[in-house]
Amino acid sequence: MTASSTPESDTEAPAAPAPKAKPKSARRWAREFALQAAYELFVADHDPGTIRIRTEADENFKRADKEFFRELWAGLTESRESLEALVQPHVDRPFAQISPIERGVILIGAWELQKRLDVPYRVAINESVELAKSFGGTDGHKWVNGVLDKLAPILRADEVAAGPRNRRS
Repeated sequence: MTASSTPESDTEAPAAPAPKAKPKSARRWAREFALQAAYELFVADHDPGTIRIRTEADENFKRADKEFFRELWAGLTESRESLEALVQPHVDRPFAQISPIERGVILIGAWELQKRLDVPYRVAINESVELAKSFGGTDGHKWVNGVLDKLAPILRADEVAAGPRNRRS
């Protein structure tokens, strides 16, 4: 043993390799692009069509589910006011005061709960929570989860009432 080594360092097992991250699905890519586009819309107030074209020109956009992105983006931009009105009773402050990231995540989740009945409500909520974890503030994902948990029984009453037995792949 050298003077600089200690018995503890000689007996420690090597660190386990970090688990490999699961690759993102094409829909996850689409949601991420929609969130980035929504951020630009909220912060810079650029034209939604111009934002869509610029987003689709990104070199990584080829990884996204293009149809899902386009449907989601159209829903966010064309139904923005009705989505905000749907969410507003479940938030603790005026919608415009919510950070642009959390605002975008909530609208994505609300749109998906309302319009994409082929996506199980738990998946829609989880995808929004994951977006908030990746892009939002420290505890933003908890807030997003709470708001969408309040919306799910309103928008997906039958599915929520059926509980876990109603799981779809």
